[in-house]
Amino acid sequence: MVLLAACSSRPTEQPAPEPVRAHDLASKVTIDGMVTHLQKLQEIADANGGTRDDGTPGFAASVDYIVKALRDKGFDVQTPEFARLQTVTPGKPALTVGGRNYQVDQASLLLQTPIGGLTGAVLKPTKPAGCSAADYGTAAPPRGGIAVVDDTGCSIVDKQNAAVAKGAAALVVVSAGGRNGSPAGLFVRGYYENLKIPVAVAGNDTGAVLRRASSPVKLVLDTKTVKVLSRNVLAQTKTGSTKNVVMVGAHLDSGFSGPGINDNESGVAAELETALQLGPSPNVTNAVRFAFWGAEEKGIGGSLDYVFGLNRDELNEIALYLNFDMLGSPNAGYFTYDGDQSGPASPDVSADEVPIGSAGVERTLAGYLNLAGKRPADMPLVAGVDYSPFLTAGVPIGGMTSGAAQLKTNAQARLWGGRPAVPFDPNYRTPRDTLAALNRDALSVMGAGVAFAVGTYAASIEGVNGVPAFELRHRAAMGP
Repeated sequence: MVLLAACSSRPTEQPAPEPVRAHDLASKVTIDGMVTHLQKLQEIADANGGTRDDGTPGFAASVDYIVKALRDKGFDVQTPEFARLQTVTPGKPALTVGGRNYQVDQASLLLQTPIGGLTGAVLKPTKPAGCSAADYGTAAPPRGGIAVVDDTGCSIVDKQNAAVAKGAAALVVVSAGGRNGSPAGLFVRGYYENLKIPVAVAGNDTGAVLRRASSPVKLVLDTKTVKVLSRNVLAQTKTGSTKNVVMVGAHLDSGFSGPGINDNESGVAAELETALQLGPSPNVTNAVRFAFWGAEEKGIGGSLDYVFGLNRDELNEIALYLNFDMLGSPNAGYFTYDGDQSGPASPDVSADEVPIGSAGVERTLAGYLNLAGKRPADMPLVAGVDYSPFLTAGVPIGGMTSGAAQLKTNAQARLWGGRPAVPFDPNYRTPRDTLAALNRDALSVMGAGVAFAVGTYAASIEGVNGVPAFELRHRAAMGP
């Protein structure tokens, strides 16, 4: 009797990938890999009038390139659409009181006054906020007037609705603005879509003059603005904690006048190569989310829209945000964003506004640069960079740049080489910002630093350079 042993074929189990280590990931992000992406993006610009400006075919082709590279690697990729505003003609918005013109800002971005302006009596609510028709009292004001209210109590849309209910043809909101801007809740997300009459914003001095006016005044709001649709590109690893997301971003659009290879395809190439080397399912503790922003050159439209669209819980799930912009400047510097506020004071961001954890992120990046043989320097935090909305929402931020139009000092030239009294990037926002002009040595160092930072925090957000744990985060949603 012959016994036959039954054989069962079992699928060979693949060994688990090794845990991601920062230095190993950094070593895989090479200048050759980054230049491969830059060559493709240069070709896209060349084929589209020399630009990849947001809203142009060059930008759309850039999105397609990033999406394909990520999907081919196995990432799930989203390309959420958002609307941004673009000024066609700036006009000269003004308020005329007693024959004297006062400058105002046009809040009704998609709505102008009739040609020649709008003239009417001044309507002053008994309650200056003007949040409801009742704030104007019971008397029936003359129709077609120009209402003047303060910036407290409610949104600009509510103020407009109350003014319209009392017969106003236009509205002026008095708001001082200043360092911290107008009060939270005055300009709700997409407010301009809901304005039915021309609305202006005036400073306190102009508001005082307007409130004293006893005769009709004239309002001219003649800035013409249109809506343009754009896209962000987002991809996240399938592994790692989604309550401690490490988010990294770079803007994908160029300025109108050039291909934008340093500004900012250098950051894009470093981020993209980091994503491809990390892969969609790495052995990491924390998930990594990659963002390629649209419309940075148009008022950081992509990152603003993204952060405005997150609720408090979604913001709390982002452990930190890393931003990389201009990493291959021809006359390069080696800057980290000043998360610990050890450098000169920023004109835009006060020290108490910088989220806890940003200092540790800066130390991580500065430590990397020191190990790479480049002594780091502080780059002050400013408004108008893609990290700005994250900072405002309370997310720890950090990042690196090799400098833009600022002039390199003698001390910096001694520290890093290069030419003093010359911009870090003499080609900034010009047609000369090409692959041929890129500083590959600087990009080699800075690009690997992107991977080092991602690898560091994907492994752990704890330690002396860590960021607050999930249960200690109290982020502020920016949207309604």
